[in-house]
Amino acid sequence: MSWWVGMKHPELQVMVHGEKISELTPEISHPGVTLTGTQRTGRANFLFLDLLIAPDAAPGSFEIRFKRGDTVVTRATYRLDARRQDSADRRGFDASDAVYLIVPDRFANGDPANDSAPGLAERADRANQNGRHGGDLRGMREHLDYIADLGFTMIWPTPLLENNQEHYSYHGYSITDNYRVDPRFGTNEDYRDYVRAAHARHLGVIQDIVLNHIGTGHWWMQDPPAADWLNHPQGFVPTNNQHTTVPDIHAAPEERERFLDGWFVKTMPDLNQRNPLVARYLIQNTLWWIEYADLSGVREDTYSYADPQFLARWSNAVMEEYPRFNIVGEEMDSAPYLVAYWQKGVKNRDGYASGLPSLMDFPVVDLMPGVLNDDETYATGLIRLYETIAADFLYADPMKLMVFPDNHDRPRLYSRLHENLDLLKTSLLFTATTRGIPEYFYGTEVLITSPVERTDGLLRADMPGGWPGDRVNAFTGAGLTAKQQEAQAYLRKLLHWRQTSTAVTSGQLLHYIPQHGLYVYFRYDDKQTVMVVLNKSRNDTDLDLTRFRPMLKTAKIGRNVLTDEPVDLTAPLHLSALKSIAIEF
Repeated sequence: MSWWVGMKHPELQVMVHGEKISELTPEISHPGVTLTGTQRTGRANFLFLDLLIAPDAAPGSFEIRFKRGDTVVTRATYRLDARRQDSADRRGFDASDAVYLIVPDRFANGDPANDSAPGLAERADRANQNGRHGGDLRGMREHLDYIADLGFTMIWPTPLLENNQEHYSYHGYSITDNYRVDPRFGTNEDYRDYVRAAHARHLGVIQDIVLNHIGTGHWWMQDPPAADWLNHPQGFVPTNNQHTTVPDIHAAPEERERFLDGWFVKTMPDLNQRNPLVARYLIQNTLWWIEYADLSGVREDTYSYADPQFLARWSNAVMEEYPRFNIVGEEMDSAPYLVAYWQKGVKNRDGYASGLPSLMDFPVVDLMPGVLNDDETYATGLIRLYETIAADFLYADPMKLMVFPDNHDRPRLYSRLHENLDLLKTSLLFTATTRGIPEYFYGTEVLITSPVERTDGLLRADMPGGWPGDRVNAFTGAGLTAKQQEAQAYLRKLLHWRQTSTAVTSGQLLHYIPQHGLYVYFRYDDKQTVMVVLNKSRNDTDLDLTRFRPMLKTAKIGRNVLTDEPVDLTAPLHLSALKSIAIEF
């Protein structure tokens, strides 16, 4: 849509779309801008311009003339902007942050006038669990103080870009215009203003990017830029969803191809990132949103489904432009070896070298309901969590994993724990104190429930208080039950303490084999040690601390970080049934 002077790589490619534009010859005359070439794809209405932007190019708008012979047939205006100071040095999210995940359509409706929009197929219907409910950027902005007050430092909204699909468009993952915020959320300018307002409250924003596919309502479907712009352009051929086929040294090539090139669902055509024009488009689109909206991170959807070589090129391009940035990829699999394959720095047998810094820790997340619900035996309960954490040697940097109790693709954990608040608190505590970057799904703090089997429209429930007339309001506390208030206060206290704990945000982890329904681990650095006890015992118990003396050393008194009460570290630690604890000293 536009570009910037002073980007690390001076090359820029511009897609031009217009009737029979490929028949014309472009011409540019602007200080510091050189047209180095044009590319045609055999599609009459597309022309790709290769530009070189000099470091001293003049910011501002300039004209691109399209000629037939000596005659100018049409003109277009393009704009170069000056970059923000220190834009390339922006800090991305890391383990010192806590991330709040929002589904924008379900969070807060600040502007009912944009619930439905002219030219967009699906209209608002709050009574439909799979329909659009009207949440928007204004509603999100109105509640930034709430998020900051809870102790979060980053916000991850699911995709905000246009989804002009007839049904099921609220989630945002069927993008139909890669450069336009969906008008039912607001405008591009509203999005940029939202990020500015977040920054004013010391909150960063992580954008959800989709590289693997688009929606069937995308304008490309009516006029593809190239014959091979999509995989299986003739129509729906489903992926086999077999994630193992990429690293598997024994996989049949055609089955690996089916995983990578098949469509995710019928309404999500698969992009062919092996086409260099597609690859360049997607890379530049990501850089454009980072620069335009002033982002603090990217979360990339359905990561492993896209072409692996493209993914390495894409992630490296982003990190080269912004060396302190961060990207977290979604490899939705419960096997640590499959997640680890995609992390930068891992030495893979096939030689694949990823550029992706961070991944979502589905192996831990998917264990937690069973870990907390199951009886304690030699093979069930906390030992499974211990053994999964023990697999961290597979990762290049486990501190860069994003860990979470649940998210927009998992049933609400509170429901899966049979609405046991003590067990939920244990999960919240673990998420905040284990290695990695903690992320929490909106409404977890007020005990939103869902069916225990995945039902997307219900687990992505409306945030209480986000709509006029709501009888319960999470933002003000009106109508919350005592349990909801307790959970909200617990998470607030936990996250505010976490901001002060260097041992948790940047220290080492050492853990002990679980015994008698208790899993003890320590986070530590040269300034502080934190002892965490995850407690599944359904009876009051006294924990003998002798076993942990090598980590306790000479410490005699600690502090319960959630109650501020002193803890005697020279005597057995008394634990009430199902009450987990974190002690700093």
